Amino acid sequence: MTSPEPDRTADLVVIGLGPGGEALATGAARAGRTVVAVDRHLVGGECPYYGCIPTKMMVRAADTLAEAGRAATLAGDVTVTPSWRPVATRVSEQATAGWDDTVAVDRLQDAGATVLHGVARLAGPGRVEIELPDGSTTAVAATDVVVNTGTRPAAPPVPGLEGTPYWTNRDAVRATGLPGSLVVLGGGPIGCELAQVFARFGVRVTIVQRGPRLAPAGEPEASELLADVLVGEGLRVLTSAETTAVAYADGAFTVTVDGEDVVADKLLVAAGRTPNLDDLGLESVGLDPATRVLDVDDRLHVLGPDGVVPGLWAIGDITGRGAFTHVSMYQSGVALRALLGQDGAPASYHAVPHVTFTDPEVAGVGLTEQQARDAGLAVRVGSTPMEQSSRGFTHGPGARGLVKLVEDADRGVLVGASVVGPAGGEILGFLAVAVHAGVPVDTLRTMIFAYPTFHRAIETALGELA
Repeated sequence: MTSPEPDRTADLVVIGLGPGGEALATGAARAGRTVVAVDRHLVGGECPYYGCIPTKMMVRAADTLAEAGRAATLAGDVTVTPSWRPVATRVSEQATAGWDDTVAVDRLQDAGATVLHGVARLAGPGRVEIELPDGSTTAVAATDVVVNTGTRPAAPPVPGLEGTPYWTNRDAVRATGLPGSLVVLGGGPIGCELAQVFARFGVRVTIVQRGPRLAPAGEPEASELLADVLVGEGLRVLTSAETTAVAYADGAFTVTVDGEDVVADKLLVAAGRTPNLDDLGLESVGLDPATRVLDVDDRLHVLGPDGVVPGLWAIGDITGRGAFTHVSMYQSGVALRALLGQDGAPASYHAVPHVTFTDPEVAGVGLTEQQARDAGLAVRVGSTPMEQSSRGFTHGPGARGLVKLVEDADRGVLVGASVVGPAGGEILGFLAVAVHAGVPVDTLRTMIFAYPTFHRAIETALGELA
């Protein structure tokens, strides 16, 4: 039985319009390709509406409160009355336009793309079927299809959790008021950032982390320092903790952790993400519908059991190269050049940077020390406390942190680095260049480092490599 004729044809269909998908669709349309761009929710994706942008506004507000609290040591008495109202207003009006994507849709359409809201599924090679909001279906025949479906918050299989009004990051950024108390399930970047934000606004916060440390993707020293800072700010941090039950009654959650009942007004679940691949129709193009990652080559072609799947591409979280907006944007550029037949460097992931925007910021690039050792490298490590630098000394309260460098001693280049401290993500830029370009450590040592800056701690860490 043959499929009916498609309703329209296109050079390219982009499924999922997070930052990378939107950028790729825009670039292809501007290059003269006929593009159909589809998203089931908001054009722009998680980052501008529920992730990077609104949460950083929340972090900025919370950091301002913390700085006001440090004024007594540095400048005199300051009295601040925290209010969530300006935070909620800024997120709603400035960041998200009330969670309305009209501006983004218009921008993409002005570039020449056709934008559809709906659920898109693969329906065989070069064919995409889209279920529209009114229940009707349209089919598109395309030369190429780019999949950028991203991830959604995961719900751990904790008895009693399902059906309760727990928060995910999407609910937290839409909060118009503050709970008195909050339990956060998950000690990764999302959990730690939001936990500190709410605690600085006076919420009693407990973080429950199943693993042995917070921010587990980074260096152990960074995790230990972050946990110590959070505890010092009054948060309760439980690591290697098993959540065995959740109950909700009379407007309160009871979370059973290692036999103890922790009661809170709200429960934020930040326990990982689930790839949006389970309803994509992967089986129609010969791929495993149960897969959690789409394997891609260095030009972002999707790879199947028999090699490249003709006309199918993937970018973003679902490629397993890091669930970061900047990775999706980077991949969109590589894929777009390939789609347009342009020259350019293939994708490379040896220097992927990442930042957790707690205070202090926790940033890293490339390999951790353990990853480098596991890779069989001859490892040398150098580190220094940020607060012992001249800038850290003059900065005073809030300057805790570290710089840690990981060197491949055989090649004499850095393969990884971590920065914890004020503006740690900005300081990391220096080290990201060094790791990406393979700048020799001997060359780094010959540099002049401005004094007194936080990044000057890098010079000290270079001297500690051993």
